[in-house]
Amino acid sequence: MAMASKGFTLIELMVTIAIIAILSAIAYPNYADYVTRGYLVDATNGMSSLQAQLEQFYQDNRKYTGYSCGGNTKNFTFTCTLTDQEYLIKAAGAGPVSAFTYTYTYTVAKGLIKATPNLKNGWGSACDSAWIVKKGQPCT
Repeated sequence: MAMASKGFTLIELMVTIAIIAILSAIAYPNYADYVTRGYLVDATNGMSSLQAQLEQFYQDNRKYTGYSCGGNTKNFTFTCTLTDQEYLIKAAGAGPVSAFTYTYTYTVAKGLIKATPNLKNGWGSACDSAWIVKKGQPCT
């Protein structure tokens, strides 16, 4: 009489490990992109907030110069270049998003312009008319 086997064979374990490895190879890059997208919110929210504060300052003073602009978040450093009638807000990435740079420019001639001069490799190309916050997002 044959004994019933108890446990798994080596082939069954190897097939299971191979399936887990394939799923991990597919899932991890997507997960990393989602985490990066979460970090990019710091830049867009921070620049939108600075833009609103600059406009409030302009309403009170009729010029942008004199406003103390700048600051940091965990992932981005904000700087401003101000003239009496125009401004440029720049968000430079740090740490896991150091490849990203965003700008928010106001000029009398062109109005508000969002731009993404630098992106992480594989996310697409730089854009002078939009903030790229998603891998593969077109410049519109």
